[in-house]
Amino acid sequence: MTYEMLQQYWWVLIAVLGGLLVFLFFVQGANSLIFRLGRDEAEREMIVNATGRKWELTFTTLVVFGGAFFASFPLFYSTSFGGAYWVWMLLLFTFVLQAVSYEFQSKAGNLIGKKTFRIFLVINGIAAPFLVGAAVATFFTGSEFIVDKSNVSLAEAGVISRWANDWHGLDALFNVWNWVLGFAVLFLSRVLGSLFLLNNVNEESFRLQLRHQVLVDTVPFLLFFLAFVGFVLTKDGFAVDATGKVSMEAYKYLHNLLALPVALVSFLVGVVLVLWGILGTILKATFHKGFWFAGIGSVLTVIAIFFLVGYNGTSYYPSTADLQSSLTIQNSSSTEFTLTVMSYVSLLIPFVLAYIAYVWRALSRDITKKELAETDHKY
Repeated sequence: MTYEMLQQYWWVLIAVLGGLLVFLFFVQGANSLIFRLGRDEAEREMIVNATGRKWELTFTTLVVFGGAFFASFPLFYSTSFGGAYWVWMLLLFTFVLQAVSYEFQSKAGNLIGKKTFRIFLVINGIAAPFLVGAAVATFFTGSEFIVDKSNVSLAEAGVISRWANDWHGLDALFNVWNWVLGFAVLFLSRVLGSLFLLNNVNEESFRLQLRHQVLVDTVPFLLFFLAFVGFVLTKDGFAVDATGKVSMEAYKYLHNLLALPVALVSFLVGVVLVLWGILGTILKATFHKGFWFAGIGSVLTVIAIFFLVGYNGTSYYPSTADLQSSLTIQNSSSTEFTLTVMSYVSLLIPFVLAYIAYVWRALSRDITKKELAETDHKY
């Protein structure tokens, strides 16, 4: 494989991992509904134990996604994590709250009570999807950073990239479109969370609540998602020519969507699957598999979004402070040797996925109030 092919190959892997991460946010989405759906302690236990059997997959995927992204495109790591660190620190902090909450809420000697730990789960359930959505939105709206690779030769520990303001990532919250995608991902996670619970909790009265909740969260999800898609397809984009020069191009992302058949098909099929899973659940009382349709659709849609910002001569991490500092998969990737070695390691991914599928299946069984009442092995 050529160096260019390796760069494109790793962007595909990043897109797939990003799609899987958004899909696995169903854990966060379900947890954000603990007190809304849980009318009593038994129902809240069902929610926590349903997500408790899957939460480690989300956390692991987040770590793998971040590790793969930063290893294959290290300049993104030094720029985003080093400059916009508040966003990433807040995200990681909420996941620490999640891990602690699952492990300690039912431990003997819990001095702060289950409710406090469940509030932590709700915080993670709301903050994590929103922050990831807002961060991904900056791939389209841009961030204020400056990159100067000549600094690496300075004797005084020169810094290649630096943030152009003192907000260190919180400035992303000043752009309304970052909020729009953040809320779209948040409400999508809540939809997926309700669909997951519908597929895993065998209590008919609880399932009636879940179908209603799917409808409640679908309306704002569609409003925010369609608004963001309309914004992206009509805005000027960050185009990169053959020499690496970055310039603004009208309707750049619409052009990318039409020029990349894989992205177009992935986006359309993904949207149709998400709607199929949602509408089938709302309209048919016996339909409990909407989670899988909507989940696969979410993965395909996110993959298409990553393709739009990474391919066809586009900057995936544009700088609004200095246009020529914008990052592309060509100017921000690891060396050819590093990408080659990592590509051999990536051949193990199918085995990892097979293991995840095995664990998922082994831990998948319908949850009932009776089962939780009769066992001591619960969160």
